[in-house]
Amino acid sequence: MSDNLQFQGYETDGFFDELFDDHNQPRPEGQLLVETINSLGVGELRMRQEAIERALMRMGITFAVYGDEQGTEKIFPFDIIPRIVGATEWNRVEAGLKQRIRALNCFIDDVYHDQNIVNEGIVPRELLEDAKTYRVACHGLSPPRGIWCHITGTDLVRHADGQIYVLEDNLRCPSGVSYVLQNRMVMKRSFPQVFNSARVRPVIDYPGRLHTTLRHLAPSQVDNPTTVVLTPGIYNSAYYEHSFLAQQMGVQLVEGRDLVVKDGFVFMRTTTGFERVDVIYRRIDDDFLDPKVFRKDSMLGVPGIMDVFRRGNVAMANAPGTGVADDKVIYAFVPDMINYYLNEEAILPNVPTYVCQRQDDRKYVLENLDKLVVKAANEAGGYGMLVGPHSTKEEQRTFAHLIEENPRNYIAQPTLSLSRVPTIVDDHFEGRHVDLRPYILYGEEIFVLPGGLTRVALRKGSLVVNSSQGGGSKDTWVVAQPGMLTGELDA
Repeated sequence: MSDNLQFQGYETDGFFDELFDDHNQPRPEGQLLVETINSLGVGELRMRQEAIERALMRMGITFAVYGDEQGTEKIFPFDIIPRIVGATEWNRVEAGLKQRIRALNCFIDDVYHDQNIVNEGIVPRELLEDAKTYRVACHGLSPPRGIWCHITGTDLVRHADGQIYVLEDNLRCPSGVSYVLQNRMVMKRSFPQVFNSARVRPVIDYPGRLHTTLRHLAPSQVDNPTTVVLTPGIYNSAYYEHSFLAQQMGVQLVEGRDLVVKDGFVFMRTTTGFERVDVIYRRIDDDFLDPKVFRKDSMLGVPGIMDVFRRGNVAMANAPGTGVADDKVIYAFVPDMINYYLNEEAILPNVPTYVCQRQDDRKYVLENLDKLVVKAANEAGGYGMLVGPHSTKEEQRTFAHLIEENPRNYIAQPTLSLSRVPTIVDDHFEGRHVDLRPYILYGEEIFVLPGGLTRVALRKGSLVVNSSQGGGSKDTWVVAQPGMLTGELDA
């Protein structure tokens, strides 16, 4: 096996490649990286890849897979070849994401107050009221500063036509940003000169911006708010991230049993007594947040916390009820929301979506299951999904039954030809399909982290990039415009 990993002979195979054009020439933003890798000595790139893997192992950058019998935690696979995004393209992505978050926030606020969008028939009332994440208990709530979705991870994909589409919105507990930060840290050590020369925009300030966003939500009479990260505990798939973000922000990581409601406020148990909590970055779903309001059998949440929230004595991010806009059926209507609330056309288009609750859509989906990707409305992590072209007849029959039994719970989309990025496979590079999850913070202003988590489907031909389904990650480099800040300050 040769250890001379270079790009000579790399083929895009007719797919849109993020690093090479149709003539197998490096795109302008990737020219320097390609030249650097091609100039490395025999075995040097592999040595750097292995050094990164050892560093990630030492740092314990892990995730858990529910139901996996091999062990509680896994190391998140990483590939050294980054995805690179040019400055002009990123400007459009950033503008589109800000527009989308503004509209989604308007939608959530509307459905828990006047419901104008359903009264006018823009979003069918039955689709809203049958959403599993629609919380009647949140009617009339007014979260601090009028913001519902403070932290969002929006999944983007590029199709063969070169267009970037929004695949889905993650507004409940979007995870993965810790891998973005750690990937960047290890990549900087591997390619320090390329980073400086390629003018890559920094991501290291995300924890500070997250902390500022959270503090912005504190009750107005509190000058120095106490903020905590609320985790379900060590068995949650994203526990590593919860602890990492708390550590990076310099705040306490707590579980439900660490908090108590007294006299209309939330307090944290400490070794010196009770300490009032003003802002909670909660990584617990609504269902488990407060057994007095949602699931009565929850042992993870804090009894009475919703009453404190309703009084305005504690802020929570994201606000309870936000998940209604995370529903994959509701997603189909986001371009309509943008038009309705902002009187604008969507900058980033949705993937065309069939809503199985509609009779005509359902008929088409049932007749074309072998061509479509079918998704359950509230599943994540690649679960509850049928990738038609890669499915068996038996799997298609199973999904046909599920759709007919509960059409509200399913959407379907065309099988896109996702773009690819060169990835190390044995002794050479092969293209592997990727998506991109940028992270958006909504506080005093809307901030989009330049880049995000590029997830890569490591199995040849696979379109499923989720870590729970065998996916890995890459660093994402957004090139700065002239005059913009580049480089990372060491943490």
